[in-house]
Amino acid sequence: MLRSSHRVALPLALAALLASLLAGGASLGAQTRTARRAPALTAADPRAVGVSAERLARIDAMCADAVRSGSIPGVVALVARNGRIVYHKAHGLADSAAGRPLKADDIFRIASQTKAITATAVMILWEEGRFRLDDPISRFLPEFRNPQVLKSFNDQDGTWTGEPARREITIRDLLTHTSGLGYGAIDPDERFRKLYAKAGVIEAFTTEPVTLAENIRRLAKLPLHHHPGERFTYSMGLDVAGRLVEVVSRMPFDQFLQARLFEPLGMKDTSFYVPTEKADRVVPVQRPEGNRWVRLGPSFYDPDYPIKGARALFSGGGGLCSTARDYAAFLQMHLNGGVLNGTRVLSRPTALLMRAPQLPPELTGPDSQISLGFGIVTERGQNRGGNGSAGTFEWGGYFNTQYFADPKEGLIGVLMKQTQGGNDETGWKFKQLVGQIVDD
Repeated sequence: MLRSSHRVALPLALAALLASLLAGGASLGAQTRTARRAPALTAADPRAVGVSAERLARIDAMCADAVRSGSIPGVVALVARNGRIVYHKAHGLADSAAGRPLKADDIFRIASQTKAITATAVMILWEEGRFRLDDPISRFLPEFRNPQVLKSFNDQDGTWTGEPARREITIRDLLTHTSGLGYGAIDPDERFRKLYAKAGVIEAFTTEPVTLAENIRRLAKLPLHHHPGERFTYSMGLDVAGRLVEVVSRMPFDQFLQARLFEPLGMKDTSFYVPTEKADRVVPVQRPEGNRWVRLGPSFYDPDYPIKGARALFSGGGGLCSTARDYAAFLQMHLNGGVLNGTRVLSRPTALLMRAPQLPPELTGPDSQISLGFGIVTERGQNRGGNGSAGTFEWGGYFNTQYFADPKEGLIGVLMKQTQGGNDETGWKFKQLVGQIVDD
């Protein structure tokens, strides 16, 4: 039993602790400091972290050869091991027409690499007890109540009929692409491409003054591919998850990411829209035309993104821009169990949960699994070779960017390009060559 003096002392000590935290600029909703040593991602001699410099040179040669042969106009590659960068280099041109050399700190549209960042934002709020993963999304976004599964579609006028879904979409469904939502212009089902276009749903980015809230309301009115949880369908679920973050945190999604992820991790060049002073670092998307690379013209997205326009839509599924180094810092935080730069973003159990397989094998295939925001290499995928160790988490982006992080070997690989089309084999080669640099 506590004595009366102790009953007084404890509240006073708690008050002093809170005052100290607030004086230091912290808040109860901010990320927390940690005693665990987890320094910033910095460069190091490859030999100091068990990497062969001679074998690392094979990656350099592969990138140079790809540019020389014309299979890509340029590439930035980054490799890290055990929290140290052992390779970070640019090859080729950022803009072939202008002859501008690519630089290691140039900014790329990372498209679907945004998804893992959005999933992490969701899990930051989950750790605060704001919701459960199997809560229906309609609890926070009522426009998703009573979802309908597509039953018939009239190709002449775009009208459709649906049947009631067997259950509502959950937050977990959004993160694992099992919600039944589709993906508009890149959806393999032509009916959904037409439905999304007619409704004005924007897949990832625009220069028009459309907000995330407005875009998600349009999406919520459309039918699903299938009943929630029934199968894997690549979708705009992470865009809905971004809107969830806005509603729960009561902050615009871009501000939440800046305060809770980008600033703590030192991701200075990651944002939805690029400031004017950094515009000359944005790499244009290019496509092959004969024996040269030219800028990609307007398609389902505006090529002026992310430099011009209304800067209003914050797509959690594909809207961010970043650098190789910034994205490597994000991956290192996950490899470290949720901590970097002396800041804990996630607890170690939560970081592990994010990499845990979520779906039965029949929904994903034997070589990879789906977790809460990542693709995960299975043991069979590992044994096929060239995919990293079992547990490696990975994804890529529409404009030919990719990443992977291998927890067993402490390896990170980030490959940044901005292309559509062509005969590019750098993706699989890079991953395979990163695996062979280990020398311990």
